[in-house]
Amino acid sequence: MRTIPEALQMRLATGVTTMAQAWKLTRRDGVVAGFTDHDDDLVFDSVTFRAGTGFAASEASSRFDLSVEGGDIAGAFDSDGLNADDLAAGRYDAAEIETWLVDWSDVTLRVLTARSLLGEVKREGIAFVAELRGMADLLSQESGRLFTATCGADLGDGRCRVVLSNPLLAGEGTVTALSSSSTFVVAGLASFDSGLFTSGRLRWSSGGNAGLATEVKQHRVEDDEVVLRLWQTMPEPVEIGDAFTITAGCDKTLATCRDRFANVANFRGFPHIPGNDFILSYPLPGALSDGSGGSLFGAA
Repeated sequence: MRTIPEALQMRLATGVTTMAQAWKLTRRDGVVAGFTDHDDDLVFDSVTFRAGTGFAASEASSRFDLSVEGGDIAGAFDSDGLNADDLAAGRYDAAEIETWLVDWSDVTLRVLTARSLLGEVKREGIAFVAELRGMADLLSQESGRLFTATCGADLGDGRCRVVLSNPLLAGEGTVTALSSSSTFVVAGLASFDSGLFTSGRLRWSSGGNAGLATEVKQHRVEDDEVVLRLWQTMPEPVEIGDAFTITAGCDKTLATCRDRFANVANFRGFPHIPGNDFILSYPLPGALSDGSGGSLFGAA
């Protein structure tokens, strides 16, 4: 339940028009930005809420159950505030947004009206519309353990326990030639087997994308050249000479866990769980399983 300051409630009751909305945006890396639909900057809680950004909000929906609340904010990109390149690089993904109703003539009279997470952002030129997702959206995220044939851990995390700093699983390289915006030839990885870095993580250490990380779609060796292909085009063009670090990837199968990482003891999947093909099958004479319920993998 919101508590509205008595002085603010009195002003709201009189129908005065000194109200404005303000949005405090906090990225996951701790960077904070403020915006307001007022025609002058507002300052409170050590944050400057910038005017002149074209920020405006749609009507927000709110429910008494646990369904996800929603709303939109619209505005324009600018170099000093919400930057289009930073947005494309994922720096604003799942940023937390506080929405305030504030009396611009006395900013001490304000009330927090909503907390949201930044959702899908649609761009058109320098303008954008961003979806606001209520905190109940967190309840719709996948949690707990799933029973799947593939591993449920991420390579190198606390459940997997593979040490990615192992020099056999990590390397450094530089771009030597470009095939496309997301495919390039590299130097420095010639000692690694083809495919080791497929589904791995690449982090740029120099160039226009320095500090950004992305997933590797394919790592292959062809004609004595090491080729990397990324899942997505980087925000800034990749250039010859750009340096990076890279760590191994995993397709989360038992075979890869066993043969590449010797880590079966920490495999977090259920490789023998029946699939859809088994559910749709029927017993046949001489088949591996006769429908008796015995082990599919213990049969001769």
